[in-house]
Amino acid sequence: MAYTSSKQKAAKADSSPQGMWSSRWLFVLAAAGSAVGLGNIWKFPYIAGENGGGAFVVVYLGCVLLMGIPIMVAEVMLGRAGRGSPVHAMRNLAGAAKASDFWQLVGWLGIGAGFLILSYYSVIAGWALFYIWQMASGVLDAATPEFANNLFNTFLGNPLQLMFWHTLFMVLVVWIVSKGVVKGLETAIRWFMPLLFVLLIILLGYSAQSGGFEQGFNFMFGFDWSVMKLDGFLVALGQAFFTLSLAMGAIMAYGAYVPKDTSIFSTITTVALIDTSVAIAAGLAIFPIVFANGLDPASGPGLMFVTVPLAFGQMEMGVIFGTLFFLLVSFAAITSAISLLEPLLAYLVEEYNAKRARVATSMGVICWILGVGSVLSFNLWSDVHVAGDLTFFAFVDYVTQNIMLPLGGVLIAVFVAYVLPKSIVAEQLGLNGGVKELVWNVLIKLVAPLGVLAVFIYTLYITLYLPYLA
Repeated sequence: MAYTSSKQKAAKADSSPQGMWSSRWLFVLAAAGSAVGLGNIWKFPYIAGENGGGAFVVVYLGCVLLMGIPIMVAEVMLGRAGRGSPVHAMRNLAGAAKASDFWQLVGWLGIGAGFLILSYYSVIAGWALFYIWQMASGVLDAATPEFANNLFNTFLGNPLQLMFWHTLFMVLVVWIVSKGVVKGLETAIRWFMPLLFVLLIILLGYSAQSGGFEQGFNFMFGFDWSVMKLDGFLVALGQAFFTLSLAMGAIMAYGAYVPKDTSIFSTITTVALIDTSVAIAAGLAIFPIVFANGLDPASGPGLMFVTVPLAFGQMEMGVIFGTLFFLLVSFAAITSAISLLEPLLAYLVEEYNAKRARVATSMGVICWILGVGSVLSFNLWSDVHVAGDLTFFAFVDYVTQNIMLPLGGVLIAVFVAYVLPKSIVAEQLGLNGGVKELVWNVLIKLVAPLGVLAVFIYTLYITLYLPYLA
């Protein structure tokens, strides 16, 4: 049963007005495509490096298992039960539960967070597009660490170049999203994701022969808790939300397109396993190269754009494989980016009966304009601080990942656990008592919301209170 009424009335519906995934595995690939992207290949390795490696990985995996998966299951369930955009789904289900209209704000919070993330995500994805050209031209063939570092720093210092690649990526995303669920989203996902996995395995195989694999492995899985600070727990939870695309509206929007006979539990477990495996594999592929070339594992956002070119620059046929790698990283970024634009687009199309192509173009332009602030944060505005010592890019990243996403996750868990009628939850998740339902209730009612809430409160403490003590 699904509850779909834009006027607070519950009604039955078996499909979303935007269309449906043609199979369970297309949804798995779509959700994995949303989750597997720059968060795994670009962000996970460098924040693990900044937070001590192995201890961070353990905390991250715990966050995924105890908080990430339960909230992801809840979010997909809300999308499928509501059969609409995140705002409409929450409005419909709040009506079915005879609850306050306040709960539709959960949908707005997710849409807003996803839209803001896309604005800077497009900029970083543009870096990958730039490196496709650099690898294909042979510029990085047999490059030294010094040359790779200089190339990246020079690129970041050129706002016109960054703007060009940011624009190109946003145009690609808008074009795909405008095509719809089947012709646009499914077609892109069906081809891009499997090819990315193949190339990541190739890079992992090379990394194992790089001479630094043992050191990289020990760094990834060495348990030195002395280097894991309280801030690291905050970063680990934020990364779990970021890489699983939680509370961004994306998973809820995709959930609206899930066939009613699909098992949400098994599907989301598969997605989380794929996502986490890619993050770990990316770390194991990149860190050995870092150590083999004498680089700093805590070198920040440019880690992938220095180490991976070095790897392929030393490989036989490295120009070909390096070009393919950055091409497929770009594909993975696109599958994530389209999931960030889809929730807002779905809402506007449903609410105003507007044409997808027109809405996609308009929203893409607005998002592109926001992204200009992130472009300039790496050069002309590098000394401009929006709050504290945060540039525009760092501020948007911090607010979305450490405040908006955890707050959205808490509200999703509370709504499912304490507001949504149990009959809807049981029907959507196939619960009929037993250990499965007991574990679910413990995680969604206690562990997930309290864990995320604790980190959220700590975030507010260090953001709003500690500066006044300095």
